[in-house]
Amino acid sequence: MFKTIEGTADCGMRPVISFLNGRNVLASEIHHQICQVYGDNAMSDGMVRKWVRMFSEGRDNLHDEARSGRPSLVNDDLVRKVNEIARDNRHFTISDLSLHFPQISRTVLYDTVNSHLGYRKVCARCVPKMLTEEHQKTACCMCFDISDALSQGRRRHVEPYCDRR
Repeated sequence: MFKTIEGTADCGMRPVISFLNGRNVLASEIHHQICQVYGDNAMSDGMVRKWVRMFSEGRDNLHDEARSGRPSLVNDDLVRKVNEIARDNRHFTISDLSLHFPQISRTVLYDTVNSHLGYRKVCARCVPKMLTEEHQKTACCMCFDISDALSQGRRRHVEPYCDRR
């Protein structure tokens, strides 16, 4: 029995396919041998056949070819500009950023702020919650009332302050 190799990428199996194909081994037999050695991490039968066909047609490069795809809108220049705006105005929102960058979607801007710059809940993080003086006095009075009621054993007096959903 063969020892199973764990954690091998497809590009690690391609030289084996190329070698066995050079020795005129059938694609089904190549797949069988790969499954014996790589176990659950083995390349599928269809992919083995595809690579055997490409190597038979004269391909000698083992790596994937570059694919054309949609270019990414996020680049270093955009990240730098968004970071400058964020540092200039700590009260910014994604909507504010979309006004500065109308050609870029809000989703891309959100991803830039979250993933690339590391901001979380931008407004909540950058803008501290400030209570007015009146709110502070009200909160202190409520705390004293609750503390006093609890120390005197009057639980019914405390219940209006508790939020029981």
